[in-house]
Amino acid sequence: QHLNNLTKPRDSLGRLEELAMRYCLIRGTTTPIMGTKKIFCFAGDHGVADEGVSTFPKEVTRQMVLNMLDNGAAINVLARHANIELEVVDIGVATILQPMKGLRIAKIKSGTDNITKGPAMSVPEAVKALETGIRLANESSAENVTLLGTGDMGIANTTPSTALFATYLGMSVEDIAGHGTGLTDEGLKHKVHVINKALRVNKAQLNNPLETLAAVGGLEIAGIAGLILGAAVNHIPVVVDGFISTAGALSAYMLNQNVRDYLIFSHLSQEKGHAIILNKLEAKPILDLNMRLGEGTGAALSISIVEAAVKIYNEMATFSSAGVSNKT
Repeated sequence: QHLNNLTKPRDSLGRLEELAMRYCLIRGTTTPIMGTKKIFCFAGDHGVADEGVSTFPKEVTRQMVLNMLDNGAAINVLARHANIELEVVDIGVATILQPMKGLRIAKIKSGTDNITKGPAMSVPEAVKALETGIRLANESSAENVTLLGTGDMGIANTTPSTALFATYLGMSVEDIAGHGTGLTDEGLKHKVHVINKALRVNKAQLNNPLETLAAVGGLEIAGIAGLILGAAVNHIPVVVDGFISTAGALSAYMLNQNVRDYLIFSHLSQEKGHAIILNKLEAKPILDLNMRLGEGTGAALSISIVEAAVKIYNEMATFSSAGVSNKT
């Protein structure tokens, strides 16, 4: 009723009105307040990187984390632009990182194991990663964070993400595996072979969502899933970034389908398969900018749009307050 009474033709602000309403519903209020906006960028390494599924070496995970902490990454620029707090979470970087401002050290293990030889991690390790994300959501709620975003950093993490999508949704690896950081067509064929091998090797562990996450997932993906679960409990909307974050979102959804109502999908990644997966989830992303970087960059841009939608709801005049004649 409030949206329809604003000084505009009904529904003329399109998805901005939809986003404002979703924000109000998640927060459980008709008088929404935008508190702190925060993105957690979860960082973790992957044993499957040893199989040559990425054009970048594993060391780049650590190097990019340090770049983020030095405010030099794309996510830093976009987070500053939108006045969003950014915290990098070392949940599984292979090397030891020293305590620094903006870094949360919550390492479960030094990277996952090689999924072509066995499970990425044990079920208890996956649970610890989920609990890490839940704890961060609980802390965020206590700190008046009212809008969360997800981000990721981890060389080779499109490989476990694709394995999770294929298993959870019963899809062909060939249909959804993409070029990642710039693989050649031959490199992509090899990546598909590696993922299919991992699914065969871990077939006995793919019995339920939690075991699947442990068998072929990643620590940062599990952390994102936990953040989403915790955010839903605390009535905090979560703006989901791209391909990797969607794997975390799908993992959370498979564990508890009610989290779907708390998710806002930020953008359509250029990574092959993302459009198919979003369609399966009946999710309509806010943006399509041909991006595929990750880090939380799409989430940062879309958080700004969600905030704009809430401001429209709060700050526009109504027909009665402005003395404007309504539609007859």
